[in-house]
Amino acid sequence: MSSHSPTASRSRHRAARRLDGVGATIFAEMSALATRTGSVNLGQGFPDVSGPSAVVDVAVEAMRAGRNQYPPGHGAPELVAAVAAHQRRHYGMDFGADQVVVTTGATEAIAGAVLGLLDPGDEVVVLEPYYDSYRAMLQIAGAVRRPVTLRAPDFRLETAELEAAVTERTRMILLNTPHNPTGHVLSQAELAGVAEVARRHDLLVVTDEVYEHLVFDDHRHVPIATLPGMAERTVTISSSGKTFSLTGWKIGWATGPADLVAAVEGAKNWLSYASGAPFQPAIAHALDHEEGFHRDLRASLQRRRDRLCSGLADLGLGVHVPQGTYFVTTDVSGLGWDDSLAFCLALPERAGVVAIPAQVFYEEASPEGRHLVRWAFCKETEVIDEGLRRLRAADLAR
Repeated sequence: MSSHSPTASRSRHRAARRLDGVGATIFAEMSALATRTGSVNLGQGFPDVSGPSAVVDVAVEAMRAGRNQYPPGHGAPELVAAVAAHQRRHYGMDFGADQVVVTTGATEAIAGAVLGLLDPGDEVVVLEPYYDSYRAMLQIAGAVRRPVTLRAPDFRLETAELEAAVTERTRMILLNTPHNPTGHVLSQAELAGVAEVARRHDLLVVTDEVYEHLVFDDHRHVPIATLPGMAERTVTISSSGKTFSLTGWKIGWATGPADLVAAVEGAKNWLSYASGAPFQPAIAHALDHEEGFHRDLRASLQRRRDRLCSGLADLGLGVHVPQGTYFVTTDVSGLGWDDSLAFCLALPERAGVVAIPAQVFYEEASPEGRHLVRWAFCKETEVIDEGLRRLRAADLAR
């Protein structure tokens, strides 16, 4: 057969193998399912209401003032300064302008850190379950995942398991706290264990802290960069999307030692270079002047968390109450389901509700998450109540 035949062309013209298994996100799939079926979307983590109106006004003013062209690749000066001031005010960390880089959301900051700091074959310890972009970016970079599982019901990180995952090829620990999807907030003792392992093996730490201000009850978020010996080896990532309910603006940042931040910026320059020109001064205003918003948001989310958790427990689901984030994890095995993906695919038809199968956040061979489902409570009370009403009216048993 000729190499130019239609059949041969079809076999050669395919997506790159680095995208095998990571070409689409579960969030896009399930949100499309929600739209198609008219279901209540308790899956994807976006709020129903926008952030502070004053912040939107600053963005509009910036647009009208002509800030519609490329901003500096490093970030608008006022936003770089506001991020540095935020880190100093909340955590006592001092950063110069060369230790902050603005990114297209935390997702690009993670991509920049992975592409800028890892070589193919480098091993990365990652907490399982993990946000799906971690797997995608590590795979694209040719890095090797070394998962350490956080197990129900408390999802605690065991230092001995972390230590056991490290080999001579390990270069990085990819941390996430407050943790998505479990809602676990790593304690001072857990963080001390991570720091000990990182120092002993001379590892980099990249830490995703986008839910830093959305922590409930008496729990407290502590950046690992504030622990002894960690500032010089840690890249800290956060974003305005969750803190100020402006997820679509995609304004994130990374902070850390100048050489590590330069590596992140060096990679991200070839992804977006820069974005969100009028949004950057608006987020600078938010960081400097709108802290009351995320304090109120935290209290409101805690009430909505309790409302959803109580309702799901009444339905016979095993509920793992989160310490932070937008999400609650439930065990559906009590209803006879041993496959959370099958449960979530059946749910729109049975109940008119969409949730996320937590098994997609685990390694494919892992049995740990097959019966777990993630629900979002960052929705208006009326939406949560309607979702629960539909679930109560449905037959959820296998």
